[in-house]
Amino acid sequence: MSEALTGAIEKIGAAFEEYKATNDARLAELSKRGAADPLLDEKLTRIDAVLDAQAEMKKRIEQAETRAARPGGAGEAGAGADTAEALAYRNAFLGWVRNPRDPRAEMKMRETAKALQTRAMNDDGFETRAAQTVTSTGSAGGFALPEVIERTIARLSVDISPIRQIATVRTVGSPDYKELFDVNGATFEWLGEAATRNQTNTPDLAEVVPTFGLASARPRASEESLDDLFFDVENWLVASAAEAMAQGEGVAFVSGNGTNRPTGFLAGPTPVVTADATRAFGTLQYIASGQAAALPTNPDIFYDVVYALRARYRPNARWVTSKLVLSALRKYREGAGTGQYLWQPSLAMGQAETFLGYPITEAEDMPAVAANVFPLAFGDFREGYLIADRVGMRMTRDEITSPGFVQFYIRKRVGGRIRNSQAIKLLRISAT
Repeated sequence: MSEALTGAIEKIGAAFEEYKATNDARLAELSKRGAADPLLDEKLTRIDAVLDAQAEMKKRIEQAETRAARPGGAGEAGAGADTAEALAYRNAFLGWVRNPRDPRAEMKMRETAKALQTRAMNDDGFETRAAQTVTSTGSAGGFALPEVIERTIARLSVDISPIRQIATVRTVGSPDYKELFDVNGATFEWLGEAATRNQTNTPDLAEVVPTFGLASARPRASEESLDDLFFDVENWLVASAAEAMAQGEGVAFVSGNGTNRPTGFLAGPTPVVTADATRAFGTLQYIASGQAAALPTNPDIFYDVVYALRARYRPNARWVTSKLVLSALRKYREGAGTGQYLWQPSLAMGQAETFLGYPITEAEDMPAVAANVFPLAFGDFREGYLIADRVGMRMTRDEITSPGFVQFYIRKRVGGRIRNSQAIKLLRISAT
């Protein structure tokens, strides 16, 4: 473990001890006088910010150390077992990005694309997706991103997008992709040696069809920067596209309405209180907070959310919520506010913050606390939510819209939908 990571963990631990002491004093004032001391509330807010900052620092250090440990290390954008044809296409592509008006650069793109396509068709061991990926149509339809750059964008998107980190992700060749999901499973019976064998029920199969949309990014660079030999075109393109796409996806995977975009897990059929056995497939179950416009006053409600989830899903379950709700969760203690804190910080490498012993994923696109909304989700999202990525990213250039700048329009098709509605539970802000 690096010195920087050790230091971040130590600061998190010290801040949490101060947080507990301050919150204990706040609760004592509240019990004694019926109102909390504003100074203690203000101090808690400051410590909250410290905890958030140190947690973010720890996460960044862990990501940097993980990337450094991968084959290729810090230069992973160019790493990997790429063929000579693939590397030639990548170099031609970057040359075209630097000199988009040079007809020789575009001609080289077409030549290397053709060579890569020929290799794909003639080599059975070469990925057939290469033939599809490098089909080029020039400035009108755009050129495909080299696979090594596409892979790096996808990898960085996972680092940025919280739902991508925890959901099932499939790479598909068509937006018509479907999954058949076994809802109840096949039944069985116990029999004696000579007993009659009866026909058991067949499993109920439900069709999961993700809705797709075009995720796009439009990084823009000045013509002067593209002319600068020291300007790292590849890393700029990768970082800009990954960040923009991941932010847009984050909203869609939570609350996307399914129209030209993924259907978020909060945007399916209206959640109900009905238990798994009788609830329609595709509809989530919620537990009410007991408060019309606030989080629960009794922490037992959170246990109700946990145990509404079937035992088979709990080992891989986690909480998903926003930073504001996470700040409120830190204040809960067992029993009547006198026991252990239910939230615990991350004090080891690779370990997440926990609430009731389950890890927390912070998703800033989750709603804030308000009447009749769902600010907190709990479940096995690998089982519960499906993300489908269409193979290939394409890019076109725009030198006209903003004189002096070149805008690159990068896009890919992404879909999403609830996969198993029994694997995710919600907390609803309502009295019932």
